[in-house]
Amino acid sequence: MPQSPPVRRTVTRPTRPDASMSLLTNVMDHSLDDGYAEAAARRRTEGTGGMPKTVRARLGLAAGLVLAALVVTVGAAQARVTAPTVAKERQELIDRIDRETAAADKLETKVDALRDDVGDRQRQALKSDGGDGADLVGILSGAVEVHGPGVKLVVNDAKEASGGGGNGDPRQTAGFSDTGRLRDRDLQRVVNGLWQSGAEAVAINGQRLTALSAIRAAGDAILVDNRPLVPPYTVLAVGDGARLSRRFQDSADGLYLHALQENYDIRTAISTQTDLRLPAAPSVIVRTAEPSTENTGKGTS
Repeated sequence: MPQSPPVRRTVTRPTRPDASMSLLTNVMDHSLDDGYAEAAARRRTEGTGGMPKTVRARLGLAAGLVLAALVVTVGAAQARVTAPTVAKERQELIDRIDRETAAADKLETKVDALRDDVGDRQRQALKSDGGDGADLVGILSGAVEVHGPGVKLVVNDAKEASGGGGNGDPRQTAGFSDTGRLRDRDLQRVVNGLWQSGAEAVAINGQRLTALSAIRAAGDAILVDNRPLVPPYTVLAVGDGARLSRRFQDSADGLYLHALQENYDIRTAISTQTDLRLPAAPSVIVRTAEPSTENTGKGTS
C-alpha cells in the first residue's frame, strides 16, 4: 500500500501583547537618545561627570548656591514687607469708594426732595391761578392725584417670548414677527385706545401719563418718559368703568390687542374697578401765555 505523506505541523509562536504598539514600545525601550547615552558614558570614563573634583570648583558651586538662596530670601522678605502696604492702599481705595457712593446717594436723595418740592409748588400755582377750571386742568395735565372708578388692564409677554426679531424692530408697519414680546408700539396703541374710549387719567405701572408723555423703546425695554418698565404692564384708566371697558374692547386698538392675544399669545386681562388711585405725574411743566402789549392800538401794515 502506498504510504501517505507525513503531516507537517506548524508551531505558532505566541505574539507579544504589545505587538500592535511597536512604535510606543520602541520609544519606551529607547527613552534616552543614543548620543546622550554615549556622552554620559564618556564623561564617566574621563572622570568629568558628577560633582566637581577640585576645591576651587566646589567653592564656586557653593558660592552660586548661596547667592541663589540669598536672592530668594531677599525677594520673600520684600514681598512680606510690601504686603501690608498693598493691603492698606486697597482698603483706602475701598473706603474712598464707599464715601463717594454715600455722598452720591445723599445728593440723589436731595435732588428727589427738590424735585418733589418743585412739583408741589407747580401744582399749587396751577390751583391758585387756574380759575374755575383748575381742578379739570390739574386732572388732565396730571398735576394732581386722581381716584375713582375705571378699568384695570394687565398686558404681559407670551410665556415663551423670545428676544429675537429682525432688524432690531420685530414689528414693522406691515406686520410683525412672531416674537411673543410686547413692544412700545403695542403699548402706545393700548394707551391711545383708552384715551379715545373716554379715559380721564391713565397710569402704567404706577407712572402717570400726561399729554407730553412718551412711550419709547430702548432695546427690548419699554420706556415711559425715559423710565424703564418691567412686565407685566398694569394699565390703570379712570373713567366710567363698564362703558370704558366696552368701548375700548370694541375699538380698533382693543381689537388689535385681541389679535396679539390670539395670534402671538400675548397675555391680557381687563376688569372694571370701583376705585382706582393714580398718583400725580412726577414732573409737570407749567406754561403760561400772555398777550403782547407792544403793538396794542396800532394797525397792521
